Amino acid sequence: MKVCRRDFLKLGGVAAAGAAFGGLGFDLSPTAAQAQLLKTRWAKETTSVCCYCSVGCGLIVHTAKDGSGRAINVEGDPDHPINEGSLCAKGASLWQLAENDKRVLTPMYRAPYSDRWEPMSWDWMLDRIAHRIKETRDKTFVKTNAKGQVVNRTEGMASVGSAAMDNEECWIYQTFLRALGLVFIEHQARI
Repeated sequence: MKVCRRDFLKLGGVAAAGAAFGGLGFDLSPTAAQAQLLKTRWAKETTSVCCYCSVGCGLIVHTAKDGSGRAINVEGDPDHPINEGSLCAKGASLWQLAENDKRVLTPMYRAPYSDRWEPMSWDWMLDRIAHRIKETRDKTFVKTNAKGQVVNRTEGMASVGSAAMDNEECWIYQTFLRALGLVFIEHQARI
């Protein structure tokens, strides 16, 4: 039998493929299909809105009925007029925002010139934030402008709102900021 180089390469390729895939356990005989029960079958469905951007995509959040209230699945709401069930990459990974074992659950504080973060209590952190706001407001408060007009504003602080806030929360937040005298107020939905 005369084998040329081309035939040798063909036979060698077939033998290599057979050796490579032959031991993987492929079984080409017919098999019976089985339906898989979804974990959301017995879950409570709640509609919500994605918190990431200002689009406001609708979500269906499935929570466990075992009393834990833990989210077990998040998917796009097909009945929502904005996204009609589709989600972007961030929205599709929203479940990880609530159910993440690495999620920080306590306020973390890093002192000036420190190289590490320390867990602090909520009471300590809220008092610290209030103190810093008052201190900054007192330092940067402007009663009158260059023309002598009363302006009562603070120029040392700014705020960028969140698209996760509804209209009522935005209203009360704006009222709070205006009462402090802030003039640099922006919102994610407008940026």
